[in-house]
Amino acid sequence: MKQEHIQFRCSIYEKKMLKLKAKRAGLSLSEYCRGSALGHSIIERLTLEQLEHYSMLVKYKNNFKRISNMFKKRNPKLAKEVGELANEIRNHLQNFNR
Repeated sequence: MKQEHIQFRCSIYEKKMLKLKAKRAGLSLSEYCRGSALGHSIIERLTLEQLEHYSMLVKYKNNFKRISNMFKKRNPKLAKEVGELANEIRNHLQNFNR
Protein backbone atom coordinates (compact mmCIF):
# COMPACT_ATOMS: atom_id res chain seq x y z
CA MET A 1 0.00 0.00 0.00
CA LYS A 2 1.35 3.40 -0.97
CA GLN A 3 1.46 5.84 1.95
CA GLU A 4 4.45 8.10 1.27
CA HIS A 5 4.34 11.35 -0.73
CA ILE A 6 7.08 12.83 -2.87
CA GLN A 7 6.85 16.28 -4.41
CA PHE A 8 9.04 17.89 -7.04
CA ARG A 9 8.99 21.17 -8.88
CA CYS A 10 8.68 21.54 -12.62
CA SER A 11 7.67 24.21 -15.09
CA ILE A 12 4.12 24.50 -16.41
CA TYR A 13 5.34 23.18 -19.77
CA GLU A 14 7.00 20.15 -18.15
CA LYS A 15 3.83 19.39 -16.17
CA LYS A 16 1.71 19.55 -19.32
CA MET A 17 4.14 17.24 -21.12
CA LEU A 18 4.14 14.76 -18.22
CA LYS A 19 0.32 14.75 -18.13
CA LEU A 20 0.14 14.25 -21.90
CA LYS A 21 2.62 11.36 -21.84
CA ALA A 22 0.82 9.77 -18.88
CA LYS A 23 -2.52 10.06 -20.72
CA ARG A 24 -1.04 8.48 -23.87
CA ALA A 25 0.25 5.58 -21.78
CA GLY A 26 -3.10 5.17 -20.02
CA LEU A 27 -1.60 5.95 -16.61
CA SER A 28 -2.18 8.54 -13.92
CA LEU A 29 0.44 11.25 -13.56
CA SER A 30 1.80 9.69 -10.36
CA GLU A 31 1.98 6.20 -11.92
CA TYR A 32 3.78 7.61 -14.94
CA CYS A 33 6.33 9.55 -12.84
CA ARG A 34 6.88 6.59 -10.51
CA GLY A 35 7.40 4.21 -13.44
CA SER A 36 9.78 6.62 -15.17
CA ALA A 37 11.79 7.18 -12.00
CA LEU A 38 12.10 3.44 -11.37
CA GLY A 39 13.26 2.77 -14.92
CA HIS A 40 10.22 0.82 -16.08
CA SER A 41 9.54 0.84 -19.79
CA ILE A 42 6.42 2.88 -20.41
CA ILE A 43 4.62 2.17 -23.66
CA GLU A 44 2.07 4.52 -25.14
CA ARG A 45 -1.31 3.11 -26.06
CA LEU A 46 -2.21 3.01 -29.72
CA THR A 47 -4.73 5.51 -31.03
CA LEU A 48 -7.71 4.34 -33.07
CA GLU A 49 -6.03 5.65 -36.21
CA GLN A 50 -2.85 3.69 -35.46
CA LEU A 51 -4.89 0.54 -34.84
CA GLU A 52 -6.65 0.99 -38.18
CA HIS A 53 -3.31 1.35 -39.97
CA TYR A 54 -1.95 -1.71 -38.18
CA SER A 55 -4.92 -3.86 -39.22
CA MET A 56 -4.62 -2.56 -42.80
CA LEU A 57 -0.94 -3.60 -42.88
CA VAL A 58 -1.87 -7.06 -41.61
CA LYS A 59 -4.39 -7.41 -44.44
CA TYR A 60 -1.80 -6.27 -47.01
CA LYS A 61 0.75 -8.75 -45.71
CA ASN A 62 -1.75 -11.60 -45.90
CA ASN A 63 -2.84 -10.63 -49.42
CA PHE A 64 0.74 -10.38 -50.69
CA LYS A 65 1.51 -13.80 -49.18
CA ARG A 66 -1.51 -15.26 -51.01
CA ILE A 67 -0.43 -13.65 -54.29
CA SER A 68 3.07 -15.02 -53.81
CA ASN A 69 1.69 -18.52 -53.27
CA MET A 70 -0.42 -18.24 -56.45
CA PHE A 71 2.58 -17.34 -58.63
CA LYS A 72 5.08 -19.87 -57.26
CA LYS A 73 4.72 -22.31 -60.16
CA ARG A 74 3.99 -19.88 -63.00
CA ASN A 75 6.43 -17.06 -62.30
CA PRO A 76 8.96 -17.83 -59.55
CA LYS A 77 10.68 -14.43 -59.87
CA LEU A 78 7.43 -12.52 -59.29
CA ALA A 79 6.52 -14.86 -56.45
CA LYS A 80 9.89 -14.17 -54.82
CA GLU A 81 9.47 -10.38 -55.09
CA VAL A 82 5.94 -10.47 -53.70
CA GLY A 83 7.08 -12.77 -50.89
CA GLU A 84 9.89 -10.38 -50.01
CA LEU A 85 7.40 -7.52 -49.87
CA ALA A 86 5.16 -9.52 -47.54
CA ASN A 87 8.16 -10.30 -45.32
CA GLU A 88 9.13 -6.63 -45.23
CA ILE A 89 5.62 -5.69 -44.12
CA ARG A 90 5.76 -8.43 -41.47
CA ASN A 91 9.05 -7.02 -40.13
CA HIS A 92 7.47 -3.57 -39.83
CA LEU A 93 4.52 -5.09 -37.99
CA GLN A 94 6.86 -6.85 -35.55
CA ASN A 95 8.66 -3.56 -34.88
CA PHE A 96 5.26 -1.92 -34.42
CA ASN A 97 4.45 -4.37 -31.62
CA ARG A 98 7.52 -3.40 -29.59
